[in-house]
Amino acid sequence: MVGIELEIKAIANRLRQPFNRLFSTSLRASNEEAKLADFGYRKVPVEQKEKLVHGVFSSVASNYDIMNDVMSMGIHRLWKCHMINKLDCGMRPNSGKPLQFLDVAGGTGDVAFGLLDHANEKYGDNESKMIVADINPDMLKEGERRCLKTRYANSPRIKFMVQNGEKLESIPDNSIDVYTIAFGIRNFTNIQAGLDAAYRVMKPGGIFACLEFSQVHDPVLSYLYDLYSFSCLPMMGQLIANDRDSYEYLVESIRKFPNQEKFASMIRKAGFYVPGKGYEDLTFGVAAIHLGVKL
Repeated sequence: MVGIELEIKAIANRLRQPFNRLFSTSLRASNEEAKLADFGYRKVPVEQKEKLVHGVFSSVASNYDIMNDVMSMGIHRLWKCHMINKLDCGMRPNSGKPLQFLDVAGGTGDVAFGLLDHANEKYGDNESKMIVADINPDMLKEGERRCLKTRYANSPRIKFMVQNGEKLESIPDNSIDVYTIAFGIRNFTNIQAGLDAAYRVMKPGGIFACLEFSQVHDPVLSYLYDLYSFSCLPMMGQLIANDRDSYEYLVESIRKFPNQEKFASMIRKAGFYVPGKGYEDLTFGVAAIHLGVKL
């Protein structure tokens, strides 16, 4: 009997080994997958994505507006103006303290300048302040260069800071009245971490606004937009900026970004109150403005 029991145990051990190898292999694959991030349609190690995105935006910094003109057919300027008017922010006369704005991934400064201009021109607000945060120093240098040509040249009201939008380590908790980000959050390695950081730094009652390329709902328009994006944009990137690869990545990053409903749910998950459905489609869904409020 003892001999039979030992033989049965030996057979059981031999049968168990392939399953152990199978599950351990699956677990290793799962762990490896968890350490990867999307860089367009490629999967890259998480620690590499930041460097790769940094390279893309260093490459396009001096032609950033041209890049957005190409990607949006010039409409991005209207979208940004619409977001600024929709927010309608500024210190009202005789009504409280100046506002603190934060524009993340805002290196070139166009949204930041627009917000300050709106506050000044509509409400006479020449006290509210702006922080322009970007992880890429080349983008910030471009913004500082442009700032010298505006009324905010050498003004203490606007500050350019190198910051990782997923952490915002130098921005204190509960210090921001209005947080904006335009065409930047899809390049984050961890989008949810970026939303969590936004919630942390904002004051109760503060407004979160994100303008981002999104998903076209109509299948015919979606097909035509894809045809333009994948056929024309990289070629135009090569002709305009001698940089086909960066434009290919940017097109792919749009397609990998969560759709409107999923991104709205991520904003809610960060803790924001999201009014209504949480977003407004622009130009048939080519882009969308997402809003949230920290209660």
